[in-house]
Formats: sequence, structure tokens, C-alpha cells
Amino acid sequence: MTSPRVLVIRNAERSGPGRLLPWLRDEGLTVEELAGPEAPTDPAGYDAVVLLGGGFLPDDDAYAPWLPAQRDLTRRAVAEGVPLLGICLGAQVLAVAEGGRVEGSYGVPERGSCAVELRTEAGEDRLLAGLPRRFRAIQNHRDQITRLPPGSAHLARSDACPVQAFRVGECAWGVQFHPEAGADRLDGWDEAALAEKGLDLAALRAEAQTAEPASTRAARRLAANFAAVVRARATL
Repeated sequence: MTSPRVLVIRNAERSGPGRLLPWLRDEGLTVEELAGPEAPTDPAGYDAVVLLGGGFLPDDDAYAPWLPAQRDLTRRAVAEGVPLLGICLGAQVLAVAEGGRVEGSYGVPERGSCAVELRTEAGEDRLLAGLPRRFRAIQNHRDQITRLPPGSAHLARSDACPVQAFRVGECAWGVQFHPEAGADRLDGWDEAALAEKGLDLAALRAEAQTAEPASTRAARRLAANFAAVVRARATL
């Protein structure tokens, strides 16, 4: 029996799938990773789609000219019931593609290991099932989803960013946090650039390392939940 195929789209060289890649493979899925410009406009031939992060807005088509195609891919995945997981920029692509709004440099940026809180609406959600009500995850964004798509379910929040997770339809999710990134993601961060913003990279790293065991458990559960949705859909 052929294992379900997952298309992972990397929007920026430094924003790769990280630990999500081996986790999905451990769950029995076949993963194909493509760069943003190589991604198709529809999910034909795949059982799921994962959209990764990037340091630009989801409608910055002049900077990233593949974004219109990615929004088309997203709309078609939603319309056809193909499981989709958007992470950071990927979540914002999902929001914009389905009629929501994203604003650049909005509110307070989140950097490092940050607390995420599940909302009541997450109680019956398949992606977030079994996660603790509050968990920590790596964050690295200054842009925010400020209006959710019509009819979507608002699933998680944080103090600095009200929209941390949402679902469109039955099986398309966006998460602003980074389940694919562990504390080691901070090793590549620019200490001087953070210091200019009043942030101490050493302190951020220490906080992330302390939270790492629990953060990894929550992220691993999320990955397993998504894989279960993919496998169930692939058998239909």
C-alpha cells in the first residue's frame, strides 16, 4: 500500500521543515519538499500540504512572485478537503487566501519560546487534541492575522498575538507558532540585531532550552494528530 504523500513548501531558505520532516516520516507519510517557486497551483497527486514560514507578508507578490500560485493551491486544498497545515507565514497565506486579513509590523513581536493558550473552541479540534491548555512554542514574527476568514474556528491565542491557531473548514489549519522548530532554531539568530531591539539572545536561548522537553511533547503530538488526519483522508 502506498503511503500518503505530503507536499511541504519551503518559502525561505532558513525556514525549513526542521523536526517536522522526520516526525511525519515516522508517522508513515512520504514527504516531498519544494521551494516556493516550484510549488504547484493545486494539490493533485498529494494527500496533504504543509506551508512553511518566511520573513515577508502573504500578499507581498512583488518580493515573492510565487505567492499568488500558493494562495491558489491553498484555496483548492480547502475546497477539495485536502488536509493543510500553514505555519507562521503559511498560516497567514491561509488566512488571506480564505478572506482574512494580515497586517505587517502589527502589535508586539514575539521572539523565542512563548506561551500559547488553547481556546474553548479547540476542545473538539483534531489537530490540537491532547495538547495541554497552555504550552510553549518557538515564535519569530512581527506580523499578525488581524481578521480571521469568514466561518473559521479560532483555536488558540497568546497575550501578544490573539490569533495563534485557527481552522478553515474541516481540515485546513494555520498556526502562528513553530511546531517544526526546537530551541536549537535560536542558534542561528542574529545577536546584534536582537540587542538593537532590546532583546538578550542568551536569555532567550536559556528560556527556550528550559521549555524544550514540554514544548517538544506538544509539537510532536500536533504532528501525530496532523498525520492521523492525513492517513484518514488518504483512505477515502
